[in-house]
Amino acid sequence: MKSGSIAYLAFTEQGRALALRLCAALGGEVSCTRDGVSLGDWTARAFTASRALVYVGAAGIAVRAIAPHLEDKARDPAVVAVDACGRYAIPLLSGHLGGANALAGEIARVCGAEAVITTATDRSGVFAFDEWARVQGLAVADPRRIKAVSAKLLAGETVRVRSAFPIGGEYYGGVYVQKGDIVHKRDLLAELDTQGLDERISTAEAGIASREMEIRHLAERRDLEVANRRSLLAADASASQESAEDLAVRWDTRIRAAKESLAVAQERLEELRASLAQRRLYAGIDGAVTYVRTISDGARSVEGEAFVRVADASNSVFFGQTENWELLP
Repeated sequence: MKSGSIAYLAFTEQGRALALRLCAALGGEVSCTRDGVSLGDWTARAFTASRALVYVGAAGIAVRAIAPHLEDKARDPAVVAVDACGRYAIPLLSGHLGGANALAGEIARVCGAEAVITTATDRSGVFAFDEWARVQGLAVADPRRIKAVSAKLLAGETVRVRSAFPIGGEYYGGVYVQKGDIVHKRDLLAELDTQGLDERISTAEAGIASREMEIRHLAERRDLEVANRRSLLAADASASQESAEDLAVRWDTRIRAAKESLAVAQERLEELRASLAQRRLYAGIDGAVTYVRTISDGARSVEGEAFVRVADASNSVFFGQTENWELLP
């Protein structure tokens, strides 16, 4: 899976609006063919530089565009097609190793679409080995064997995995105390890798502010245009124009859709904030740090292992437990 961002390509103004909405929530860069962007040139560039390509338009267009660039499942980026109405998100390439299935799910949560997942393991509710490897941060040495492993799992057979090192947990992001430090309740002691959550939260907050401004502008334009229509019809009752009431209904529909989009973005922001909070370990009491587990670069958390201890004057002890920072009595 490549390390670049998500690249979105739209073909209509409606598609551009959806792409901007997705970009505000998930990050990336939006292009549109209406600005003179070439489908072929954009695809060639994004296929090499981006970790995921999202075509906001017909799936057939995306399929024809990416066909000349396909290499193999271990190197190809994720590709997802989303219709301009935001009803369906369809992973087309690198569903597991590239994360296209997961991205389709993210897109679905942002715009209310249905993620159309067609990979056999997902449709059958069977463990997806290559998806698991991606999430664990592992590389599949021989991707050709994925098919055989998946076939065994789909047939109900047992697949055994041997590893020379522990698999599990998450990377540490930072440890901010040492033995002997005096801390206060709610002080930040350590955190797991935030996986870019800070940046995604900032992007989501900016997107929400932009949507709120858009809604205010829409409301102002609605009131102005409805007032102008009423004045026009009052001056010339025979004018062949849409009634002020019908015009108001049209504007109200547009404003309601914008508000629904805002609500989805706000819900997503709260999910991101909650996820960030779960990755941070705060002191549960005032006291002195009596133990901090030493970690090396690239180390992962180990479930159930005591990570930080803080004791107060009465010998009450606060334990911070990796991997999910569960607080122990």
